[in-house]
Amino acid sequence: MTSTGMRTEAEDSGPSGYAAARLRLLQEGAQSGPPRRAALAELTDEWLTGLFSAGAEGLRGVSLVAVGGYGRGELSPRSDLDLLLLHDGADSSAVAALADRIWYPIWDLGLALDHSVRTPGEARKTAGGDLKVQLGLLDARHIAGDLGLTAGLRTAVLADWRNQAPKRLPELQELCAERAERQGELQYLLEPDLKEARGGLRDATALRAVAASWLADAPREGLADARRRLLDVRDALHLTTGRATDRLALQEQDQVAAELGLLDADTLLRQVYEAARVVSYASDVTWREVGRVLKSRAVRPRLRAMLGGGAKPAVERSPLAEGVVEMDGEVVLARAARPERDPVLPLRAAAAAAQAGLPLSLHAVRRMAAVARPLPTPWPAEAREQLVTLLGSGRPTIEVWEALEAEGLITRLLPDWERVRCRPQRNAVHIWTVDRHLIETAVRASELARRVGRPDLLLVSALLHDIGKGWPGDHSVAGEIIARDVAARIGFDRADVAVLATLVRHHLLLIDTATRRDLEDPATVRSVAEAVGSQGTLELLHALTEADALATGPAAWSSWRGSLVADLVKRVAAVLAGDAPDEPEAAAPTAEQERLAIEAFRTGGPVLALRAQTEPPTEEEPTGDPEPLGVELLIAVPDQPGVLPAVAGVLAMHRLTVRTAELRALDLPDGVEGSVLLLNWRVAAEYGSLPQAARLRADLVRALDGSLDIAARLAERDAAYPRRRGTIAPPPRVTVASAASRHATVIEVRAHDAPGLLHRIGRALEEASVWVRSMHVSTLGANAVDAFYVTGPKGAPLPAEEAVSVARGLEEMLRG
Repeated sequence: MTSTGMRTEAEDSGPSGYAAARLRLLQEGAQSGPPRRAALAELTDEWLTGLFSAGAEGLRGVSLVAVGGYGRGELSPRSDLDLLLLHDGADSSAVAALADRIWYPIWDLGLALDHSVRTPGEARKTAGGDLKVQLGLLDARHIAGDLGLTAGLRTAVLADWRNQAPKRLPELQELCAERAERQGELQYLLEPDLKEARGGLRDATALRAVAASWLADAPREGLADARRRLLDVRDALHLTTGRATDRLALQEQDQVAAELGLLDADTLLRQVYEAARVVSYASDVTWREVGRVLKSRAVRPRLRAMLGGGAKPAVERSPLAEGVVEMDGEVVLARAARPERDPVLPLRAAAAAAQAGLPLSLHAVRRMAAVARPLPTPWPAEAREQLVTLLGSGRPTIEVWEALEAEGLITRLLPDWERVRCRPQRNAVHIWTVDRHLIETAVRASELARRVGRPDLLLVSALLHDIGKGWPGDHSVAGEIIARDVAARIGFDRADVAVLATLVRHHLLLIDTATRRDLEDPATVRSVAEAVGSQGTLELLHALTEADALATGPAAWSSWRGSLVADLVKRVAAVLAGDAPDEPEAAAPTAEQERLAIEAFRTGGPVLALRAQTEPPTEEEPTGDPEPLGVELLIAVPDQPGVLPAVAGVLAMHRLTVRTAELRALDLPDGVEGSVLLLNWRVAAEYGSLPQAARLRADLVRALDGSLDIAARLAERDAAYPRRRGTIAPPPRVTVASAASRHATVIEVRAHDAPGLLHRIGRALEEASVWVRSMHVSTLGANAVDAFYVTGPKGAPLPAEEAVSVARGLEEMLRG
């Protein structure tokens, strides 16, 4: 239907005609994106013009003005109508009646309305005190009535904005920064707010306001397309949800992707991230320019006075590197620089900028992107050294890297980067996209560079360790292949290429082994030593492991994890030095363990002790306060069935998280028949303080004698948890880790973490007549990865078929 046809229906049928035409416009597949938004704004203009004309008959000096997004002609399906009824103040009662004739039909249709009734003077005064009102008026557009009144307001508001820009722009920048602090960065969030997050639609509107001030302007390349893409996603979100929402929730992303004709939710997020990155980079460049202009304006009168009038001060240019200088707070190319003849110049300029903690000039980056020659293969030594310098510069590396990436220089230098650029990570533990995580890891690695003999290999492995996530299959395996190719291309020799490939292939080895395997088992330590191969590689892998975890997010690293990894590294280093680990022998019980065991036998029930564990001060910080690693829980109980599920269930009831657990049977002194089970567990409170030992013991007694129904109590607690919509957790997976130990069978459980998970697993293993010798618990976000070292009743590893059967039964129980 043509807009003329829609107008006739809207005018003839009133609100119902407009509603029908609006519905058809939103449902027909022929129009989408900017044409649909413009058509919806035009249709709404025509309807409101009819309402205005019917109510303003004989009334002069009044106009209806669209402001904000509606003023820009960008109406999404559920957008507010931002309207100003402008009048000259001559007949306020008639104007009030006209307002009712317009506002009420809008409300009757259930449309959101942001409205005001003001004279031009009132509008300017309100804008002067409210920045958001002034921003809305910058996009004022005439709909109906006195065109001269609207034009006069627009002219006055723009003049006010330009005159007040030195004062209002810093206020606008602060508003953008506060919003970014609250909402986060759109280019990294799994459930982003398309409007409010940094790099979103609000920031794009702010850039328009800066341009309107004539004080500075945003880089225009790609900005309009990025803004259009975000608006298209918001349109699809409104249509699929039927709500005026800007938050792209997980459960709606597949539908939004389908509405836009995209492959899947990951493709959708990647497009959103790419658009947000363009807006964020444009914002950074624009606000730097605003700051420079305002600073120049403030300094110029004083300089003129000092120079005695009209002399123009020379701009200072400080050399930073060959072809690179600092000027006016930015890194720019020297006048003699020839990027078309100097292929190393982009890396040299970037390294100099990061080392100086200064931004790279937009003009310099674009000039290098336009004319710089590609580097030869392999790279010259200077190019490799400049890359390492850039990666080792700490936090300033991020801004400089983003400047290179915005103009396509990174993918030109490292073509494999394209597959990880803006790639989302659907894992609650990760707070960054893959590419930003890699740069963040390099930043963290730069802080650890003094711990290793080859910091260059550490920094490059940090940059490449997850490069395989752009390919199908195990990203560590794919990454090893890519790392070999990249390392050779950038000029490392054969030995260094092999080390980098090993670091990428095994970058998860230390953390996985330390948190999921028995470090007392020689087979565990030998397997790591065989994979690592040398002391130097082990040193690098230790630092890479810590940098990777720190760059992942708060849930990925802790003092406890660090202490486990350090313990493993110490044991592996001993093996690599030629000290073969001894076969494990049962350690003699401590005096406290013997005391608890005798007390448990004497009373016939469980006894326990809680003791806080701390990490001693390090050599670097010998006077530092010890850092808590958790709480050691010692439990002794007469040997009987059901101990593991009972203890795990009681701890879950008291909201205690189990980190590690060991179980052993202690023989009683000579002449006393029977044995006592000793459980040595490390636990931590989910929140709040630890429960009293007496309460734990009382509940454990009841759990063992059957008077406390743990399963029912945990089910009640689970039912009380607030249900949140979201993606469905993948099914649990239980596997047998072959050759992980010569003394026990290792069964690994990967499942969604939930209260009582260990209780359920322990009960299933008890029913399978399996003895749990120790277990190693690792929880990352919502995912639990638990390894159980189990034996048969006689203390030997399970036969292969029986082990597979136990694992299969455990998996079926967890799926049920």
